Amino acid sequence: MAGADTKPSPEEALALLKRGAEEIIPEEELLVKLKEGRPLVVKLGADPTRPDLHLGHAVVLRKMRQFQELGHKVVLIIGDFTGMIGDPSGRSKTRPPLTLEETRENARTYVEQAGKILRQEPHLFELRYNSEWLEGLTFKEVVRLTSLMTVAQMLEREDFKKRYEEGIPISLHEFLYPFAQAYDSVAIRADIEMGGTDQKFNLLVGREVQRAYGQPPQVAFLMPLLVGLDGREKMSKSLDNYIGVAEPPEVMFKKLMWVPDALLESYFRLLTDLEEAEIQTLLKAGPVPAHRVLARLLT
Repeated sequence: MAGADTKPSPEEALALLKRGAEEIIPEEELLVKLKEGRPLVVKLGADPTRPDLHLGHAVVLRKMRQFQELGHKVVLIIGDFTGMIGDPSGRSKTRPPLTLEETRENARTYVEQAGKILRQEPHLFELRYNSEWLEGLTFKEVVRLTSLMTVAQMLEREDFKKRYEEGIPISLHEFLYPFAQAYDSVAIRADIEMGGTDQKFNLLVGREVQRAYGQPPQVAFLMPLLVGLDGREKMSKSLDNYIGVAEPPEVMFKKLMWVPDALLESYFRLLTDLEEAEIQTLLKAGPVPAHRVLARLLT
């Protein structure tokens, strides 16, 4: 193993980055990129439909911080333009679009809170707004993008498939969302795109669009969705099962003590830097002391 002051080998870096990841597509390409020995461009797109971040967002941001610690550059793309479309991923109905002003207002708080987790030195962090390149796209370019996939492929997406089968309307502009997100990857020449498992389809579209534009395809790096305090659904402010990253420490502590016992292991794995052996020792000690350690670590 590499020493404390020694840069890890590509294989060691991959082992570190894989911890807690749900899926890396394809893993072998990530190793190849790590072996190139250059700072990789690690992309996260965020449509700030709400101004506050919660611990579910922190799962992806913490993994991006690991990339930064290895010398790679995080590019946080604020979807001020795509926010006006509304990401349909995992949605059972059309998401109401926001105005450009609403997305930018939400973005200010979003970036401030993300800064609690991400390093923001210029060589490790860059903030971009996708209106920079999407506002200027010509209709000819949009046609080129949409020609890369068929309606049948779009309907393979679980959320679209379910809505289609149940007769729930799908607006045509929702079909454009994956292409807009993919073009973001082209604009910044992303090496890796991060996202939750509900973003898999969009990230894979990004690979195809980059190929069409003559770029090496990005690696899709998927993190698990953190289950909320209800123990059933993914953490979401709209479901009121969330723990906000900017909430007062005493409120966070109280909410963390409410985490269902069955979720403790995943919370330790996804939100802390504890080694697996430490996690297992805590879990064997019982749920009450484990809850207290988790709450202390995260507040």
